[in-house]
Amino acid sequence: MLPKAKGNWTKEEARHLLSRAGFGGSPDEIATFYRLGREKAVDFLLNPKEPIEEFAKPEWADRENAMEEVRENSMQRREMMSSLKGKTPEEVAKVRRATLKERQKQNRRRCLEAQGWWFRRILVTKAPLREKMTLFWHDHFATSIQKVKQPVLLMKQNELFRDHAFGSFRELTQSIVRDPAMMLYLDTQKSSKSNPNENFAREVMELFTLGEGNYSENDVKEAARAFTGFQLNRLNGNVVQQVGAWDGGEKRIFGKVGKFNGRDVVNLIFKKDACAKFMVGKLWEFFAYEAPVDSALEDLARILRKANYEVKPVLREIFLSKEFYGERAMSNQIKCPVQYLVQLLKEMEMDEAPTAFPITGQVQLGQVLFMPPNVAGWDWGKAWVNTNKLLTRYNLAGSLIKGSSGESMRGRAGIGSMLSMNRRRSMAGGGSKGPEFAKIASEEERNETVKLVDSLIDRFFCVEVPAKARASFIDYANSKKDVSFTDKELGELCHLMLSTPYYQLC
Repeated sequence: MLPKAKGNWTKEEARHLLSRAGFGGSPDEIATFYRLGREKAVDFLLNPKEPIEEFAKPEWADRENAMEEVRENSMQRREMMSSLKGKTPEEVAKVRRATLKERQKQNRRRCLEAQGWWFRRILVTKAPLREKMTLFWHDHFATSIQKVKQPVLLMKQNELFRDHAFGSFRELTQSIVRDPAMMLYLDTQKSSKSNPNENFAREVMELFTLGEGNYSENDVKEAARAFTGFQLNRLNGNVVQQVGAWDGGEKRIFGKVGKFNGRDVVNLIFKKDACAKFMVGKLWEFFAYEAPVDSALEDLARILRKANYEVKPVLREIFLSKEFYGERAMSNQIKCPVQYLVQLLKEMEMDEAPTAFPITGQVQLGQVLFMPPNVAGWDWGKAWVNTNKLLTRYNLAGSLIKGSSGESMRGRAGIGSMLSMNRRRSMAGGGSKGPEFAKIASEEERNETVKLVDSLIDRFFCVEVPAKARASFIDYANSKKDVSFTDKELGELCHLMLSTPYYQLC
């Protein structure tokens, strides 16, 4: 077993746990979390009291409403086809183009609503680890609205990830191979015994369950035959097994022979030792650090297998381990864009994001919810930052501090139009004009510059700020002593701190 963390539970460790297993917090939230102690803090994260149903979905994403819309759309299509009888081909094509254009417009609007809904949920939830795991599964079983094109199916998948956040990896995998959004994304609805989808079978093994080198090409070909026959009704999102399209012949997979179907293939995969080691490796890299030692993975893999592939015991072991709070793990992970944006809002004590801020930030920083770049998900770590993206992070921080007008964003291609579009649509949550700086520093605190700077350093940084950087913050604060230290000056000091490489780490 991994050695347990011993000794005093520190405030820095509490901040680290809340950042990695959640999305950070304000000083008061971290202090409350710290008072729980290590064991109770981990229990709080793994056993959230907040109901999953706490956040009402957009009306169109509710299943009953979605089904009613399906029926209405079906009726409208019949009426449209009836009205087109006797029309010329050109007239028919014109009506169909207009109908398609309207449907695409509706889907784009709903996509923005879904993104805004999930971002706000991440921001204000009292179950941060559940949302962090929902993001983890979204990256692991990546699907994108750009190909799926039906936001209601992505919302349905999002609920699936949340329901299985700490649950069975095996059962989640069984569900995802028949998930409507995944089927559209990887074209499995077209897989039949005459044309099996080998690409899907390969992704299941390579990206979802085993990793490279733990299966053969023959395993892929035979598994593709087993996965045939699933059919998706695009109108209502229901998935059924069409016996006539399924290849019911014998297959040889991992040395086993049988008339396997898709569920059988997943069960065979989970009997291989490589499956547990593959998954705990991804969990460790997501929450702790890259390239973990092999002995740690072996320990965690044993726990996962013993727990029948329930993820919660593995997460508990990671969060209570000595290694998770060691030098290699703490304060060296580059914040992904969603983490950066949410944590920034939390540390500025804002429970509402300015209109357009979340989606603009995601687009510019390269991580848009419901839009991973490919089936492998996003690239993490150093891929999140380069010179341009760092500058964009600094500008985003300035935009937030100056309010929702986006003044500090001028001059960056595409940002202005994105802000304008989303401001009109008001999809990204709230109309806040900026932080309430009285929450960040009282009038009295602003009169003692050294204490003010140290208080802000404690608020914003998980790393020890070099003496030279701290001195530059103090010099700036002192330069404002001859003028009233208003919210404007405090905001500029905050922006100076947020526009440093140290703030990009958690």
